[in-house]
Amino acid sequence: MATISQPAVVTAISGEQGALIQIEDVHKYYDLGETRVHALRGVTLQIGRGEFAAIMGASGSGKSTFMNIVGCLDKPSTGRYLLEEIEVSRLTKKELAAIRNRKIGFVFQGFNLLSRTTALENVELPTLYAHISKEEGHKRAHEALELVGLGDRTEHFPSQLSGGQQQRVAIARALVNRPSILLADEPTGNLDSRTSVEIMEVFQKLNDDGLTIVLVTHESDIAQFAKRRIQFRDGKIQRDEAVPKRPAAAEVLKTMPSVED
Repeated sequence: MATISQPAVVTAISGEQGALIQIEDVHKYYDLGETRVHALRGVTLQIGRGEFAAIMGASGSGKSTFMNIVGCLDKPSTGRYLLEEIEVSRLTKKELAAIRNRKIGFVFQGFNLLSRTTALENVELPTLYAHISKEEGHKRAHEALELVGLGDRTEHFPSQLSGGQQQRVAIARALVNRPSILLADEPTGNLDSRTSVEIMEVFQKLNDDGLTIVLVTHESDIAQFAKRRIQFRDGKIQRDEAVPKRPAAAEVLKTMPSVED
């Protein structure tokens, strides 16, 4: 696997050493010409190992900026972000890239699969950048596809798969490097209602196995499958609460009409 050099100062927020994600008083500014946009306004938040959190908010609320920072795609303007007690906000671009490859799996609304590449080859791609042997990468890709229920579709191309199956391939690809956290940005946005619940069932099973998941969604019926709901508004956290009466996706599916996969 890729290795990263530790930052000059690696510290944890006092009393929160058990948290996987630690955000402390984070502000983020964007300069757009002569206009300065204050996208995040003093956000403080901890997400523990094994949590399943849904990030919600209207366009411009700050939720996408927050996810970009958590995913090491951007840095805070001020404040601190620690991932597994590493102060990410101090890392170089090279170190950030290594963190993303080793510790974070990404799932997006668009499946972002290579059209002329099989499901197995799509899933293997991240291992090429992680100093994993070809044999080990091949083995991990098979295991990841089995995990999302596509062990019998390894040689299929994206055009031969349904939308839900393509998203499962994308999830397997996000899992292949065995990340500490899975970040999912509107992962059901291109899917019908039943397929969306099927994807949430996959996420619930992964979370039940101990994987930490942070999901961005604007749909309350999708957020209900998470364990925790965090609402952003005007760059601040408006509400942070446990999801009441959280349903099991598998049980919801039993009440929905079947469609051909």
